[in-house]
Amino acid sequence: MPTSYRKRVAALLNVSAGTVEREGEPSLRAHLTAAFHQHGVLATLEFLPGADLNAAAKRALKLVQDRELDAVIVGGGDGSVHTVASVLAESGAALGILPLGTLNHFAKDLGIPTTVEAAVAVIATEPARAVDLGEVNGEIFVNNSSIGIYPQLVFERERRPRRQLLSKWTAMIPAGLRVLRYLPLFRLRIRVEGVSELVRSPCVFVGNNEYHLALPALGRRNRVDRGELCLYAARSRNRLSLFWLAFRCILGFVDQQDLQIVKGATAEISARRHWLLVATDGEIKTMRSPLRYRIRPGALLVLAPASVRE
Repeated sequence: MPTSYRKRVAALLNVSAGTVEREGEPSLRAHLTAAFHQHGVLATLEFLPGADLNAAAKRALKLVQDRELDAVIVGGGDGSVHTVASVLAESGAALGILPLGTLNHFAKDLGIPTTVEAAVAVIATEPARAVDLGEVNGEIFVNNSSIGIYPQLVFERERRPRRQLLSKWTAMIPAGLRVLRYLPLFRLRIRVEGVSELVRSPCVFVGNNEYHLALPALGRRNRVDRGELCLYAARSRNRLSLFWLAFRCILGFVDQQDLQIVKGATAEISARRHWLLVATDGEIKTMRSPLRYRIRPGALLVLAPASVRE
């Protein structure tokens, strides 16, 4: 057992995260307490609703700035990470991640293991390293932002009541059928690094750094610190071609014929309509056009293994 603590942290845990709901708060609290103690980390655990994460992160940040804490830990999925990262951006405070959500894209791309013990070991032993954040109209994102089909799917799923036994993923099926019935096709002007182009597409995806488009690493990023946005615009113009694109994505056969891909530090997307549904890390908001994107190099300090993948 440790004779002294190497780090002092506040661990903010979303009670709605998948692991919390499966394991139960009392069990997970005991599990985490033992893991932090084993690795010499003095941790204050706070289980709270997702809506309270922002305020809790601000309180924890103040304690870091007053040198009463060494880092802020978030336990949850990508939405929880997004919330706390928004508070810690550019602050110099380190963020540790306990991947307790369903997908945990950001943690996986950082090389953070998904088991509690291994994730706590990373928090205890790894130094902070700087990674990039994306931003659209003042809203940060750790993974990606998109317009078109995905935010429309989420909007359709959430605006209609669903049966208690129907999960949010299952509810995507009827929502998807409704969206495809009235496939949105956007006429957009995309300006990247001063180069402007007119695009017609049902969806545009903006990544915080580049995503893999082929198996076995489909949907993953090697690096989150290259200082660039990567924009992907689907060339599909109708439902059939969109289904074909989705099928090719599943098989990992997406290429330049399917997507228009551009990279840069800044981007602006303009549409004829004044307001657009925009997804940032899975959450949707209505934003005013034009959408102004930028990369924020090294804006977030994370407790994660050194980046070695190329």
